[in-house]
Amino acid sequence: MGKELQSMDISAPGQNLEAYLNSIQNIAILSPEEERKLAEDLYYREDLEAARQLVMAHLRFVVHIARGYSGYGLPQADLIQEGNVGLMKAVRKFNPEVGVRLISFAVHWIKSEIHEYVLKNWKIVKVATTKAQRKLFFNLRNKKKDITWLSEDDVKMISNELDVKEDTVREMEQRMSSHDVSFDPYSADDSEEGNTYSPADYLTNEDSDPMEIVEKEDFARDQINQLQNAISDLDERSQLILKERWLTDDKPTLHELADKYGISAERIRQIEKKAMEKIRTNIN
Repeated sequence: MGKELQSMDISAPGQNLEAYLNSIQNIAILSPEEERKLAEDLYYREDLEAARQLVMAHLRFVVHIARGYSGYGLPQADLIQEGNVGLMKAVRKFNPEVGVRLISFAVHWIKSEIHEYVLKNWKIVKVATTKAQRKLFFNLRNKKKDITWLSEDDVKMISNELDVKEDTVREMEQRMSSHDVSFDPYSADDSEEGNTYSPADYLTNEDSDPMEIVEKEDFARDQINQLQNAISDLDERSQLILKERWLTDDKPTLHELADKYGISAERIRQIEKKAMEKIRTNIN
């Protein structure tokens, strides 16, 4: 069943990345009950349609994770595609009896595939064949305070936090600061699936829960849409006054607007207050 799932025709970003991102935004997020039902259908009955629905409902989470790797200069569409592969692997291995949401389990597999892609394609890195080097590679960029060389105190701090030797920190910094060189092949021991890029080898960023990110962005997007609709329901003069008072950098005074529209400053204030009250009523 694993090969069938990985060969499944799942939507993937092509040349039109914007169209792909818009399309997956329209896919509803599963409730815990819906997700568990689909996971059970897949786990106990090998239902490929359930697998497809689980994957499709989590494509937007892959996008949010992939955006965290934009600093490596690699194509966003490729990062998303690799993350989608990790998502499908996670869906295949997910046990609904564990008691966690799928995304909490899948985030490790998604990052694992993206890590592998970055390591194979970011040419500045000469080699990163050991677990310690891989761990250091993905953390050193965040640990450095600026683009200057690390001080001895910085080296000791990173060495202690990541549990690697100080010489390993210095060596990786030199590699990341060098010009493009060839990327050495992995050793035979690292080539078998599951050995090199096991999700357990990588640490999750505890401050970046994809579920919370999506929920916050969806809420913000909904609020913006409601605000735009509420403003469009106002009469033309109220719209203009409100935009000039609140949506421009050079905010005019009530008296300046009074002179512009040929009414009193008090009347401008009343129009502004009434428009704001109407907007508040129309926004849930």
